[in-house]
Amino acid sequence: MEPRHLGRTGLRVSRIGLGTLTWGRDTPEGDAAEQLKAFWEAGGTLVDTADVYADGGAEYVLGRLLESLVPRRDLVIATKAGSVLDPSRRVDGSRGHLLAALDASLKRLGTDHVDLWQIHAFDPATPVEETLHAVDLAVSSGRARYAGVSNFCGWQLAKAATWQLAAPGVRTPLASTQMEYSLLQRGIEREVLPAAVDLGLGVLPSSPLGRGVLTGKYRHATPADSRGASDHLAPFVAPYLDEVASRIVDAVLTAANGLATTPLEVALAWVRDRPGVVAPIVGARTAQQLRAALSVEGLTLPDEICQALDDVSAPVHRYPDQDWSTL
Repeated sequence: MEPRHLGRTGLRVSRIGLGTLTWGRDTPEGDAAEQLKAFWEAGGTLVDTADVYADGGAEYVLGRLLESLVPRRDLVIATKAGSVLDPSRRVDGSRGHLLAALDASLKRLGTDHVDLWQIHAFDPATPVEETLHAVDLAVSSGRARYAGVSNFCGWQLAKAATWQLAAPGVRTPLASTQMEYSLLQRGIEREVLPAAVDLGLGVLPSSPLGRGVLTGKYRHATPADSRGASDHLAPFVAPYLDEVASRIVDAVLTAANGLATTPLEVALAWVRDRPGVVAPIVGARTAQQLRAALSVEGLTLPDEICQALDDVSAPVHRYPDQDWSTL
């Protein structure tokens, strides 16, 4: 699998990442092992997790597999901290919480460092400089090699990245931002993506298949074994089952038929090759589904197909994103 640099850093990662959101909950350890082995054998290196996935269960499963299945040195392990399972406070970006969460993650993963440590979300109740000081401590102590953020909007990302760049050699420059991005969710193109490109951060798209909808499996009904039929994941899929999404899915299917490939590959290739994108994070239910996604490595969409998909899925971005003089 072709490697790409993560932003303006020397860290190289596979251009498709493996997501572990369901590991330790919907995906048992045996199935996770099959996925990780298939990913590794295909040349994949970037494995993304978080301390709140399955309440730590995803990291624990990954840690066990690093001991027995895949050499730790062959993978780029990325995890996150900052989200909390507390309905009264969804995010905690305090230095104390973040560093304690990182230590707990390392213990579950069975490693002395992670390759990429990401702040899971912006915490408006904590000064951003305190949150970022935790990043500096994590890297300077060797517990993390690189750092990034996740789910920061445009001004939050620009503020955090600029703060880190303001003291070269003292603060750790941010390497990446992980955001939802697909043909069904192009909101980051408004401000986040331009900011990331300008500031040298690599973009790691989550849910690049539109939460599974872009595969076309929800076109006529909800499969019984799908996330859309799951009690706890159905609300996650539901926003992309409207008429607007249906038109985009139809366009993806038309492109796939014309290219003699699958809608999954078309949707994934589109987001993988967008400007600023380093590696879409793919979460699969089975190893077979993952292998189907990894087969996208041999596909590059023709320019006319990309343009047609751009047109049908184009978000409405007017003032102040366009040149004001034309409005």
